[in-house]
Amino acid sequence: MLITHIRRHRLLADMNQADLARLVGVRRETIGHLERGIYTPSLKLAWDIAKVFGTSIEELFEFREEVD
Repeated sequence: MLITHIRRHRLLADMNQADLARLVGVRRETIGHLERGIYTPSLKLAWDIAKVFGTSIEELFEFREEVD
């Protein structure tokens, strides 16, 4: 399971989803899907988002194994 911390970083940067989407070249809905864990980003998109916030990909995305 992929956990994202994009929303927290976005709010700390006083940015809305549309602002972030514009900066990384995707639709606002894509950012919403990323924040809700519906969509897994490409490595390029993850890198671009990390660059916007001046952080690492590891700070934005966390992988947790699902336990049955």
